[in-house]
Amino acid sequence: MPVIVRYYAGARAAAGRTEETLAVGAAERPPADAETVPAADGQELLPADCGLDDLIAVLSRRHGPKLAAVLTVASFLVDGTTWHDRHTPLPGGATVDVLPPFAGG
Repeated sequence: MPVIVRYYAGARAAAGRTEETLAVGAAERPPADAETVPAADGQELLPADCGLDDLIAVLSRRHGPKLAAVLTVASFLVDGTTWHDRHTPLPGGATVDVLPPFAGG
């Protein structure tokens, strides 16, 4: 099942979009030195056991250094729940909200 990523505030500006859907494909994680696995649309597939670190790596490669910088300081909600464990596989069909630090008072 695909993973939906929703961007807010500075993450939205860095990604250039409010939301995107990433396909999950590879049943096994490829070796670290392997080339990425493309989907039919040419975009990189997430591994089936994708954790938050995997998702961050794919998004950083896809959108470049501006989003990568935001992702290093962002908080994440997975299906509406704060998600701190970056290695536990995301649930199938998860919605991940990317929340950069907010200023205000």
